[in-house]
Amino acid sequence: MPHVETVCFTGHRNICPEHMLRLPALLESTLRALIEQGASCFRAGGAMGFDTLAALKVLELREEYPAVALHLYLPCRDQTRGWDEMSRRAYRYILERADHVRYISEQYTQTCMLQRDRALVDGSDLCLAYCTRNRGGTFYTCSYACKTDVTLRNLYDELPRLQ
Repeated sequence: MPHVETVCFTGHRNICPEHMLRLPALLESTLRALIEQGASCFRAGGAMGFDTLAALKVLELREEYPAVALHLYLPCRDQTRGWDEMSRRAYRYILERADHVRYISEQYTQTCMLQRDRALVDGSDLCLAYCTRNRGGTFYTCSYACKTDVTLRNLYDELPRLQ
């Protein structure tokens, strides 16, 4: 794998309970290895699920590795409209601690999510994903990464298969 400095995340909002038992540890060990190899810029899109898990892991590891930076690429300022309070609290926690925040749009538009997904990938060396199906925004982002020659690593492929 070529040198990786900038990593973007993409993943589903819903993670099955069996994967939630193993995914956080796999994500942490993967991030540690990437940081040890020189990765320092991590980009997240602010969505619930995998994005939140990844951003929280980066913030946790930043305590140990101060050179690590979390960059948020958010689709719009009202992204959390309709979210439950616990998810909003996690979002605010991450937002307040991010090193950089970029909003694609002031308000929700029909294209702001896809624009956010492309912005996450553009300029990244690696797209670290949790993608379980061949449709939807996560799949689109993984496909876009491959089309633009950004290395894709899908952590779903590294989890034990469910029976």
